[in-house]
Amino acid sequence: MTRELPLAALFQALADPTRLRIMALLRVMELSVGELAQLLGQSQPRVSRHVRILSDSGLIGRRKEGSWVYLRPAGPAVGGSLFALIDQALDDDAERQFATDAARLDAIRADRAEAARRYFEAHAATWDNIRSLHIADEEIERAIAELLADRPIGALLDVGTGTGRMLELFAPQAESAIGIDRSSEMLRLARVKLEEAGISGASLRQGDMNALPLADRSANSIILHQVLHYAQQPGAAIAEAARVLAPGGRLLVIDFAQHDRAELKEQDAHLRLGFADDAMRGWFGAAGLQLDRIERLGGGELTVIIWRGIRPGATLRQHAA
Repeated sequence: MTRELPLAALFQALADPTRLRIMALLRVMELSVGELAQLLGQSQPRVSRHVRILSDSGLIGRRKEGSWVYLRPAGPAVGGSLFALIDQALDDDAERQFATDAARLDAIRADRAEAARRYFEAHAATWDNIRSLHIADEEIERAIAELLADRPIGALLDVGTGTGRMLELFAPQAESAIGIDRSSEMLRLARVKLEEAGISGASLRQGDMNALPLADRSANSIILHQVLHYAQQPGAAIAEAARVLAPGGRLLVIDFAQHDRAELKEQDAHLRLGFADDAMRGWFGAAGLQLDRIERLGGGELTVIIWRGIRPGATLRQHAA
């Protein structure tokens, strides 16, 4: 029995107009099977069959996010040489079909934006209430930027990315950027906001701060912005961030100083009513990090503190002036 060549299997998987349309759509943005069915005007079972063939051939990958599964081209080889070949062989009919499909992506973007708007409106009162207790977000963001300005950002990781604001601010300066959040709803909100801001290079993943889906020493700059007060074991979360931090990398923890606003625990699920410097210093030290900067930002009922830790070792070279 003749063994089927992988290359032959790959081209066989592409030998269908619908599957070529799927690849062209995923080239533009990650999509779920349901969204593909909407775009292609086909039933979800039929689209699922096409997706399975493309997945089995290694042409597309899957990323689970809560109850959703998003599809994307599998790896740079697919995104590079394969799409170059498709572009070279494109005929007028296929080009028109791809353009029509791409135009329909606006409806998907609108649906996502509407879902994000509903989620934001449902939680806006809570977020606004917390914001009213501390200084303006702009001042906090300026302080974060200053603490990141002493060396290149490199590979950026935003743990508990929420609406993706840290990625919106700092991803354009980073070599790569990943945002992680436990909530699939928050990730959908972040995806819409990043797209509206024109941030295309950032990746969003579902994950937990205590088990980051990243390799050891793979990030140069890590941000935990208003996240640690939700941690059952803050020291363990800092240790997990330190695991991912490369030598010379920086961890910024932005959170509240110790306070007595018990309603945040009762109404907003805060597990910690702020943190003391000594506790933070102990957690950083136990994780092998040097706590080298503490910035206190008062001016409201709650004081915001930025603790910066450095992993000893070689640093990324500064960008040329």
